[in-house]
Amino acid sequence: MSVNISIRNATKRYGENTVISDLSIDIRTGELFTLLGPSGCGKTTLLRMIAGFNTIEGGDFYFNETRINDVDASKRNIGMVFQNYAIFPHYTVRQNVEFGLRNRRLPKEDILRESEVFLRLMQIFDYRDRMPELLSGGQQQRVALARALVIKPDVLLMDEPLSNLDAKLRMEMRQVIRDIQREVGITTVYVTHDQEEAMAISDRIAVMKDGVIQHVGTPKEIYHRPSNVFVATFIGRTNLIDADYRAAERTLHVAGYAFEMKNVSIAENAPVVLSVRPEDLVLSQESGGLKSRITDQIFLGLNTHYLVELETGQILEIIHESVMENAYQTGDTVYLTIKTAKINVFTKDGTRNLIGAE
Repeated sequence: MSVNISIRNATKRYGENTVISDLSIDIRTGELFTLLGPSGCGKTTLLRMIAGFNTIEGGDFYFNETRINDVDASKRNIGMVFQNYAIFPHYTVRQNVEFGLRNRRLPKEDILRESEVFLRLMQIFDYRDRMPELLSGGQQQRVALARALVIKPDVLLMDEPLSNLDAKLRMEMRQVIRDIQREVGITTVYVTHDQEEAMAISDRIAVMKDGVIQHVGTPKEIYHRPSNVFVATFIGRTNLIDADYRAAERTLHVAGYAFEMKNVSIAENAPVVLSVRPEDLVLSQESGGLKSRITDQIFLGLNTHYLVELETGQILEIIHESVMENAYQTGDTVYLTIKTAKINVFTKDGTRNLIGAE
């Protein structure tokens, strides 16, 4: 049975150091929810609090209506997949998958039936009699996932499960995890520092920094309307540009270039920071827009990345679809226009997004 997870005012301390303070969040039944952030932000600490591996200094943790703060980790009915797989080297693949079922003292025929279901689901049935040392990293991770799921946990917790795999295997395994999670329908909390991985697999993401949740939303929401500058720069790539907002004209002014922005929710003139994704800047050789000079270009197949220098000296990144005959050369003077519907406008200190309803 899958559950929803509610966390209210969670606090975690190590001695005098408070790692998490007054954190609240709701994780919906059956969703794949990712805790995303840089190293040391508290995401693994929070996961281990849910698992029962870390003490809870304050707040309340619930699986549905059951408060689990004082429930032993072994009684929380969770499945756990670790970064280092943690499969038993002296057991075969089948024995690894059966481990949790044997601990629960199920009848032999039930153990055989249930283990075979997940061996086939994870496409490792043909390796059932192999020892782990004879498996690839991706196959070992499939064993770990099958072992976690075969016990029918209420919650699946995954801590950086793909970080030890090479790039190609990571892409393959994240699709496996996404597909299996949808098929099984289990509430899953996934920890990673990899933004692309989080975007690819998650129903929703919580971006964390210094033990504080900065933004919770779908991948699309977080990418297009980040709540602050930290989220904008952590998720994907962006250019941060200083600008001035003039309330009477409802315009933004950047280095002599002005454009209308009707949906900025601020009533007075103020300095602001623009977040403009590289794909939302348009190059042109016709005057009009931000005058700049191409300083470098990198061909990456489908796209070409340009670096341009504004007259202010600031370097911006632009991503354009590659064409057979490149019209722009390093050293060229070009003009930039901005896709205003997609940009974000933040307070000068970067703590709040000022884009509101038009």
